[in-house]
Amino acid sequence: MPGADRRRRSRRPRRAAVVATLAALAITAPALPAGATAATSARAGTAATASPPALAAPHSVAAAATEDPPFVGWTATLPALAWQFSPTSADDCVAGRTSCVRRTIREMERRLEPLVADCSHGAVFGLAYLRTTESYLDAALTPGFLRDPSFVNHQDVVFAKMYFDAWDAWSAGRAERVPPAWRIAFGAADDRRVAGVGDLLLGMNAHVNRDLPFALAAIGLVAPDGTSRKVDHDRINRMLNGVVEPLVAEIAADLDPTVRVPWTPYGVGYTALLQVLQTWRESAWRHAELLAAAPDDVTRALVARTIELEAALTAQTIVTGTHYLPPLTSSDRRARHCAEHAATGD
Repeated sequence: MPGADRRRRSRRPRRAAVVATLAALAITAPALPAGATAATSARAGTAATASPPALAAPHSVAAAATEDPPFVGWTATLPALAWQFSPTSADDCVAGRTSCVRRTIREMERRLEPLVADCSHGAVFGLAYLRTTESYLDAALTPGFLRDPSFVNHQDVVFAKMYFDAWDAWSAGRAERVPPAWRIAFGAADDRRVAGVGDLLLGMNAHVNRDLPFALAAIGLVAPDGTSRKVDHDRINRMLNGVVEPLVAEIAADLDPTVRVPWTPYGVGYTALLQVLQTWRESAWRHAELLAAAPDDVTRALVARTIELEAALTAQTIVTGTHYLPPLTSSDRRARHCAEHAATGD
């Protein structure tokens, strides 16, 4: 059919352009920092020093366009919770009812309690995520703040489940089920390798730069009436503006006093930390758009690979900028401070 041939030919330059653009981003998968998998190896009895097999670099990106597509098994890390939002569903989470958000908050509290009791470095992000979700619930219950609060409730719960699943897989020693950015974050926390601001940024990076694009693309970027859901996505930034300063103060008071003046890639202070978060959330939306618009499995896999690699590279940069330098600096002061305050409930 001549018409069909012309349509196929017309798609080739566009597909080639997409592949060429992604090829520039598809760098070799970064290795985990030294010691990042020590805790996992101890738990699982096996070494996990490289990125998961799903992220193995193809022979070349150009070859991937004509041969077998590079396989990135990101779907294996997605939660089993139903992705599709249905406001009339009997399931509170699928319908996006606030009762499901409240259950998610209780689950966060349950997971955070032993982390704080042990003065685990993982408590920093756990506390940050709990306070953020509590603030989100208040915002969602505010009339007029969100266009579609039920949908965003559903999104909030699915997003949290991705963190729960990554943590559960790591705790069970199933490193192959943990995305690289999360492995770096969890490994740094287990090894007490970075300062509190590093633990905070590592968790934010893994959850926003890595998890959020996949969650957004899977749940949907467009409402049934054809309007973009980005308006509500951006309104969450306004909510976060009121979360950062009291959150940092609480972390400093209970877990790590050095977090009081946070360091970030954009500078030092509360405003810089908020700008990091807003920039990452914007990037997550744009990556979700690329996933949703991918014309075929090859392109979609390249987008997914780019997301994984960028998040892992950012994690390594955070570790480099926030790690302790024994004997000049260590986690000893932080441990004493936590033991005197958070762990005792003072």
